[in-house]
Amino acid sequence: MAGEIRGLYVHPVKGLSPQELSSVTLEPGCGVPYDRAFALARPDGKYTPGLAEPLPKTQFFMLARNASLAGYRTRFDPETGVLCAERDGRTVLEATLTTDDGAAAVTTFFAEALGLSTPPVLARVDGRRFTDVSVVSDAMMNAVSLVNLASVRALGERLGTELDPRRFRANLYYDGLPAFSERDLVGEEITVGDLRLRGVLATKRCAATEVNPDTAERDIDLPRRLHQEFGHNEMGIYAEVVTGGTVRPADAVDHPVAG
Repeated sequence: MAGEIRGLYVHPVKGLSPQELSSVTLEPGCGVPYDRAFALARPDGKYTPGLAEPLPKTQFFMLARNASLAGYRTRFDPETGVLCAERDGRTVLEATLTTDDGAAAVTTFFAEALGLSTPPVLARVDGRRFTDVSVVSDAMMNAVSLVNLASVRALGERLGTELDPRRFRANLYYDGLPAFSERDLVGEEITVGDLRLRGVLATKRCAATEVNPDTAERDIDLPRRLHQEFGHNEMGIYAEVVTGGTVRPADAVDHPVAG
């Protein structure tokens, strides 16, 4: 019994919208290219340009505290460095993140969008990712996140609603395996096509999942409801890449507790 990949996503700017990928090539010990490569740091926080020390997510603007960010559909082009943002089907921002002028345009835009008197700082540090688990270790900074769609459905059924899996902001979404079987994968091997991963940490969920990705409203307290219904607040797993390769939708997914 095996599952299959149903979606691949990257989140170039921490807290902003995901963008779907038709395929992704992963290398051993590395995460999804450009995933959380940028972040909007709080102007009164601890981030300074070039800082190699990992910082907690509270040092950045992100959905757990800034739900309105979900109201923008963003797309980053890694070849040109251009970030585009749309709202209500209209382009409201187009700027090159890798230039000083472009970075200033982005931070000025989001200062206005968030109602800030001081613009955020565009964070980028070569070789670092602004993932929530970067504070655990440099290795965890490069973990990929997986979500089992059967687990999402199981929670939705308990709540009497259909949950958008994008609430969980994963890199790889898969289906066809038992709900919450991923909770037993820490230390176990996961195969995705020709790729080999190793589960390293179950993903504990925070207030970011409360935000509806279509309406940008906090409409369900998912961490609390997860705990009420299942006795834990975990949805998904972080995994390290052991053997690299290219992943595509419909690739087979298997692991030791699949049956």
